[in-house]
Amino acid sequence: MGHRGGSRPQPNSGSLPAAPGSGRAPAGRPRQPETGPETVAVDTSAKTRQPAPEASRAESAQHSGRPAKRSTERNRQPDSTRRGRTSGRKTGASSSAAPAIPPAAADPRDIAESPDAVTDVLAPVHDAPPKVSGKTNTSGWPTTEPVAAEPAGKTRRTRLEQSKSRRNRRLRVAGRVTLAIFAVIALLITGGAWSYLQATNNGFTQVSALDDTSEDVIDAHAQLGDENYLIVGTDTRAGANGEIGAGTVEDAEGARADTTMLVHIPQNRQRVVVVSFPRDLDVTRPECNGWDNQKPGYTEEVYPSAMGGKLNAVYALGGPKCLVSTIQRLTGSTINHFIGIDFAGFEQMVDQVGGVEVCATKPIIDGVLGPVVEQPGRHRLNGATALNYVRARHVYGEERSDYDRIARQQRFLASLLRGALSGKVLLDPGKLNGFIKAFTQATFVDRVTPNDLLMLGRSLQDVDAGAVTFLTIPTAGTTSYGNEIPRESDIKAIFRAIRDDQPLPGEKTAPAPTATSTPPPPPRYTAVDPGTLSLLVSNGSGISGLAGRTATELGSVGFGIYNTGNYTEGSAPETMIRYASGYENEAATVASAIPGATMQLDDELGSIVEVVLGENYQGIVNNPTPVGDAITDVAAASTAPVELPSDLEHVNAAEDPCA
Repeated sequence: MGHRGGSRPQPNSGSLPAAPGSGRAPAGRPRQPETGPETVAVDTSAKTRQPAPEASRAESAQHSGRPAKRSTERNRQPDSTRRGRTSGRKTGASSSAAPAIPPAAADPRDIAESPDAVTDVLAPVHDAPPKVSGKTNTSGWPTTEPVAAEPAGKTRRTRLEQSKSRRNRRLRVAGRVTLAIFAVIALLITGGAWSYLQATNNGFTQVSALDDTSEDVIDAHAQLGDENYLIVGTDTRAGANGEIGAGTVEDAEGARADTTMLVHIPQNRQRVVVVSFPRDLDVTRPECNGWDNQKPGYTEEVYPSAMGGKLNAVYALGGPKCLVSTIQRLTGSTINHFIGIDFAGFEQMVDQVGGVEVCATKPIIDGVLGPVVEQPGRHRLNGATALNYVRARHVYGEERSDYDRIARQQRFLASLLRGALSGKVLLDPGKLNGFIKAFTQATFVDRVTPNDLLMLGRSLQDVDAGAVTFLTIPTAGTTSYGNEIPRESDIKAIFRAIRDDQPLPGEKTAPAPTATSTPPPPPRYTAVDPGTLSLLVSNGSGISGLAGRTATELGSVGFGIYNTGNYTEGSAPETMIRYASGYENEAATVASAIPGATMQLDDELGSIVEVVLGENYQGIVNNPTPVGDAITDVAAASTAPVELPSDLEHVNAAEDPCA
């Protein structure tokens, strides 16, 4: 087994010799109308929108066929790609006719928003499996949607009247918790809202995005039970997006990740952390298959790993899967859910909930989009204005472009959260159903089902706005191509604090877990070949010569020894196996040979595993667990408090700038 990269500590005098070892489809595809005597096409051409901002000079070089200047900071070329999509317009349809006997239930997503119709939509789902018929969502991607049959001899209204109290109780519970990314995060932790989605389970458009075997995940065993949603807002110019003012294919071909957020929900469900990534973040793109936005799907063309690309271009070239791999490599977090949404879907969802109230501390006048919010104070934004509010990158008086935009997006989401918690959305069945309908039609997902989200929502019923924190990835200047340079050590610290449930800036203390909470599963590691390890044996016991003697014993049972010496911190009360991120299995293998040893994470160790002999060391070295066997009997790893950057930008969802 080869060693991973990292600096090794300098050997002390009198060291032992080193032991041998290896070392979405076009939006213009029309939806087929429902069967009925009358079909009405809805013309949306009268709508007008502000034009989209022109690409920056750095972006133009990034995505055009012209040669770009060579970076003076990193001496490397950025990636470039061009992808085309056809444009078009989706037509809506409605139908009306005298029902046959027995009457067939209407598709719940086509019911008009009347009080009676809304009640029908929220009816319990029948046990019998629904029939399905082929349909197309707003993206033009083929889906199947259930068409329920009305049970003979029983009317739905009578049944609903009998269960009205029960339904209202479910809605009140659902209204306690919600989040949104452009009105999407709201659905992640909304419990009762997903009773409607049980009737539209097949309405989700599925894409391949996740990588369960990634070697970039840090201590995957410790992340069991956590839920991480990568949520992406794409800026494709084709079809409906071009109609609402997102630009045209001629402006910029293909689709980029205009907004990227990672939503972390820990195993104990006591808080929610949303991390925003700058769209121009400088990243190393992994090897990826090409992404064809017109299919949509992956191509057989393989692009090799490359440095110097922008984060939004990673999606354009390699699609959801390439973006997920890039974020996992950058954060070390397991991404187990993916949700994508485009500009058109965002506008529809905001309009369906009656707009979102925001607080502007100053006028927002964009040099490209024009006036967005002309006066400071509270404003209720409709879908079109909200879209410009979260997209504007050339606002007069804002000097940080994407970072000011990210902060505005986070305040928008916080406003949506506060409004939902007050019952303005989730306790209004009409708004709720319209929102969910727009969500299922305008998103594409991987490993996201109504049942999963229903269970997640129920487990998050006690989370309030104060336990929801928004963070922004820190950077250190830009390259000559306009790429934001990530502060990698600070990013590691941020995600280590998130994974370890350590306090975050501005976060309110979460309530203690209830007695009925399910305990986290024990850590599970896999034993490795001890000869491939490089052990630094440090004496913190106060007993002279103990490090040398223990190193000899460890070598006799197959471990590779790098060096011995005294523990740099002086005495150590406990015996510890210290290791860097990514070396969990190696550390657990050592701990399996030393009774009573605990594991401690320290990313500065690199490829070295340090054995600290503490005052409780028993003087016993056993044979390690056989290679390939599971290790479950080591003590739980301890972690030292993480020092977060002092300039870490954050927003708490309970904060109201206009309060």
